[in-house]
Amino acid sequence: MIPFFSKKIYMNTGEYLKISDDKCIAAISTGMTNSGIGIIRVSGRDSVYLVDPFLPDIDLPSCESHTIHYGHFSYKGDVLDEVMVSVFLAPRSYTKENIVEINCHGGILILNEVLNALFTNNIRPAEPGEFTKRAFLNGRIDLSQSEAVMDLINSGNDFSRRSALMHIKGNLSLKIKDLREKILHESAFIEAALDDPEHYSLDGGYCEKLKDILDQIKFELTKMIDNFSQGRVLKEGIDTIIIGKPNVGKSSLLNYLAGEELAIVTDVPGTTRDLIRQSVSFKGIPLNLIDTAGIRDTDDLVEKIGVKKSLDYISKADLIVFILDSSRKLSTEDFEIFDLLKEKSSRTITLLNKSDLENSLDLDAVPEKLKSNLITVSLKSGSGLDNLYSFISKIFFNNKVFDPEESLISNNRQLYLIKDALNSINLCLNSIDVGMTEDVFTIDLMDAYSSLGKVIGENVEDDLVDKVFSDFCMGK
Repeated sequence: MIPFFSKKIYMNTGEYLKISDDKCIAAISTGMTNSGIGIIRVSGRDSVYLVDPFLPDIDLPSCESHTIHYGHFSYKGDVLDEVMVSVFLAPRSYTKENIVEINCHGGILILNEVLNALFTNNIRPAEPGEFTKRAFLNGRIDLSQSEAVMDLINSGNDFSRRSALMHIKGNLSLKIKDLREKILHESAFIEAALDDPEHYSLDGGYCEKLKDILDQIKFELTKMIDNFSQGRVLKEGIDTIIIGKPNVGKSSLLNYLAGEELAIVTDVPGTTRDLIRQSVSFKGIPLNLIDTAGIRDTDDLVEKIGVKKSLDYISKADLIVFILDSSRKLSTEDFEIFDLLKEKSSRTITLLNKSDLENSLDLDAVPEKLKSNLITVSLKSGSGLDNLYSFISKIFFNNKVFDPEESLISNNRQLYLIKDALNSINLCLNSIDVGMTEDVFTIDLMDAYSSLGKVIGENVEDDLVDKVFSDFCMGK
């Protein structure tokens, strides 16, 4: 029999009306692999009392919030593990519900035995993302912040990590809320003026004032949309393929950018026979590097497969770094690569390597399109590679590398809604230009207000909420 909850244990009952299923949930919140420590999280109004029977040497209901306690987890008289148990009482927890976290030894067998024992006492398995979903439904975070939690978990480089953290902090939410407040203020003023013209006037240049406000909102929304593709590149990384004939310095470039010897560098052509992949941060720009087998005709079966893979990746890559050896004359392989890059020249950077040696290459024979982004370098000494950063910045970011604290849209759902809001703002601006009556303005203004509200999860449909959280990992 679960006793009545005191205010100490639960102080936020009203907020649970938002959750259709308020049963306690539990899941393993650490990686599903053997480790030093594994954590099982239990969330729900009843969690303190439902976990307490398994902890004979801890009086969990008497524990203060944000404290951790040593004890043993027992089930049917058997001690399953020696544990540390953390208590977080509502509303000061991740979900704004009472949370108990059981820190076990990190063996998968132990964690599953503890978890299965909990399921025998009116606690059910958490669905993927359900802890974060409850945090959203209970109003601790909005929908854009919820999506940023998964962005943080999946972040593959420093920019994506910092960008996700800023989203969780609420930089995008604050921007959206500020724009919505401006839209709502103007819509409310128009409605008030139409209902009470004696006290509120739309004369005296109001339409011009409204147009100025909407132009600023349009600028902010357009900036978000324009930054989307570039921000996504920074978060996901630029898929970069390094190509060239054998022994021109491809592996040397990979090793230079990675800061370690990932590829074997020799004077023997054909040393690299398969693709070598490595994600690196090149002065803050994330590159997903692929070092390819040298492109040439060969009778070696393994090398031939590597060459074929190289050719396939040329069509898929975001950026191609094509290396020429300035100490050697252009060969048949070089001219074959020229043909392959005809349609990719805007995303190709040509490195003229071995500038420390005597030049033997006829630069006039290199296609003009491939010379527009040409850099003379020495991969042996590293000279000239500063220009590589400049060219990448020019191609992808118009020479501007983003600050992760900017309000970057993180997914296509947000992009669609912001585009929808921008369209409504443009319709309202058009209505002002053609002299429509003010009552028409409020229709488009409230459409924009509604679209922006869906970005942060206001008035969002249940099925969309379910879809957003279905992509989360278990235990988060």
